[in-house]
Amino acid sequence: MMHTLLQILVFQALFLAVYDLFLKKETFFNLNRIYLLLTPILGCILPFISINFLQQNIPQEFIFQLPTVIIGSNNPETVFNGTIWFSILWLMGMLFSGLFFIWKFYKIIKLNFSGTIINSQNFKLVILPKTDTAFSFFNTIFLGENISKENKANIIAHEKIHIKQKHSLDLLFFEMLRIIFWFNPMVYLFQNRMATLHEFIADAKVAAEKDKKQYYQNLLSEVFQTEKISFINTFFNQSLIKKRIIMLQKSKSKKTAQLKYLVLLPAIFGMLFYTACSDNPKAEETQTVQQSDSEVIPKADGSTETDVPFGTIEKVPVFPGCTGADNETLKKCFSENISGFVGKNFNTKLANDLNLSGIQRIIVRFKIDKTGKIVDVQARAPKPELEAEAIRVIEKLPQMEAGEQEGEKVAVLYSLPIVFEVK
Repeated sequence: MMHTLLQILVFQALFLAVYDLFLKKETFFNLNRIYLLLTPILGCILPFISINFLQQNIPQEFIFQLPTVIIGSNNPETVFNGTIWFSILWLMGMLFSGLFFIWKFYKIIKLNFSGTIINSQNFKLVILPKTDTAFSFFNTIFLGENISKENKANIIAHEKIHIKQKHSLDLLFFEMLRIIFWFNPMVYLFQNRMATLHEFIADAKVAAEKDKKQYYQNLLSEVFQTEKISFINTFFNQSLIKKRIIMLQKSKSKKTAQLKYLVLLPAIFGMLFYTACSDNPKAEETQTVQQSDSEVIPKADGSTETDVPFGTIEKVPVFPGCTGADNETLKKCFSENISGFVGKNFNTKLANDLNLSGIQRIIVRFKIDKTGKIVDVQARAPKPELEAEAIRVIEKLPQMEAGEQEGEKVAVLYSLPIVFEVK
C-alpha cells in the first residue's frame, strides 16, 4: 500500500512539474484546464497499470523476488494491527477533511442569508454589508457593499465568466480529492494552480470585451478582502493580482507552442515503464524484480549455460504438491509454500539468544538448478547468526521440479526478503 501511495505522489509531482516548467505561462487556458483535471487522476491510475509489452522488452537478466516473509511470535497480529491502524488513521483524516469542507460550505450559506439578494437572468447577486468581499460560487456572485460602482461592473463581468464556464465544479472536484487524499500535498498544489488558471481565463474573456488597460488599472485601484474558502472563485486575491496583470499583458501563445504538451508522452511512458518493472504494481505481494549479474552453470559435457530470466521462462520451477495449468498459479503456490516453510522452520529463539529487538531484515538469494536442487544460497542480515539461520532454512527446502525452457531443464534465481519482527 505504501509503495503504491508513494508512486501516486511521485507521478503527480512529475505531472505538476511538467505544467510549471512548460505550460503554465502559455495562453492555452482551456488545454491547461483539461491538463490540470486529468493528470491528478492519471497519477492515481498509472501505478495500477502494467503493460506486458514493456515487461517483455526490459533487459532480461533478473532475479525473481518472492513476497516478503514476515516471521515472529506475534507476527500475524502485528501485521493485522498495522493495517487496521493505517486504515483508521486514513478514515479519521477523511472524516476531519469532510467536516472542514462542511464548515466552509456552511460559511457560504451563512453569507448568503446575511446579504441582500438581487436575482438576475443568469445569476444571483448577494450584496454583503460592510465588507469588500468579492467572489462567486456556482451561479451566485457575492459582492461587498463597500466596492465602488465601477469596480462592481468589472467584478460582475468577471464572475459571470466563472459561472458560465462552471469553474466551481473544477474546484469542488479537487475538494473531493482533498477529502480522500488529505495527506497528499500534490492535490492542494493542483487546486491552487487551477484557481489561478480560472482567474486567467476570466480576465482574458473580460479584457477582450473591455479596455484591457483600464481593466487591470481597476485591479490595482483598491485592496480587497477575500474569503479564505478553497472552492470559491475569489476576484481580488492580492497574491494573484501581479500574476493576472502579467498574463493580461502577455501576447497570445503561438500554435507551435502547443507542441509542449507532447512532453506529457515521454513522462507517461516513463511512468508506465517504471510500473512495468514491478512484478506486482497492483498490490504489495512483491517488490520489483532486481537486476543481478548472470551466473554460469556448468553442463555435464563441460560447456556452460546462462540462467534463464524468470519473466520469460516457459515453465517455472514447481514446489512439491503444487499443481496448475499456468505459470501464475504455480508461482502463487510456490510463494505460499516458501512463506509457510520459512515461517515454520525459522528459529525465532534467536531473538532471545542475540538480545534482538524491533525489525530485523534479511535478504536471501538462492538458485533452483536444472535438477531442482537448492544451490548457491547466500544471505545478508544485520547479524551473522541471522544469515546462517536463513541459509540453513533455505537449504532445507525440498527437492523442486526444475524450470523448463524450450523443452530443457534450466536454472532459475530467486531473492527472498525475510522480516524478523521481535517484540
